[in-house]
Amino acid sequence: MSIKVAITVKDSLEHVWECWTQPDHIKEWYHAADTWYVPSAESDFKVGGQFKTRMAAMDKSGAFDFAGTFTNIVEHERIAFTLDDGRKVLVKFEEDEDGINVTEEFDAAPGQAPDAQQMGWQLILRSFKSYVEN
Repeated sequence: MSIKVAITVKDSLEHVWECWTQPDHIKEWYHAADTWYVPSAESDFKVGGQFKTRMAAMDKSGAFDFAGTFTNIVEHERIAFTLDDGRKVLVKFEEDEDGINVTEEFDAAPGQAPDAQQMGWQLILRSFKSYVEN
């Protein structure tokens, strides 16, 4: 099952791309709630390169890695990757008069409610929008 989330960010395509792809930026926005943070983010941003973003609870109650391998990159247009668990993700960046539309389509994780997954990824997109626009 595939799940899709999207948001429009009011900024330049170049800045949106930079904030999405650079580890120093990722550490600032990659969380679904203010009770989580990113202590480390690594990215070898090229086809075949790997990435790993460590997410941790502020209260130290849990942590996990979001990691995978880039499979396709078209600058300022799209990024495709395969997560370490085999799920595929496609991120698209499309410019229109309202800003940059960022769309993520991803394979649902088995054993987790699709609605909860969609909500979590959408909250991360909202965090991204807030970071970029402020």
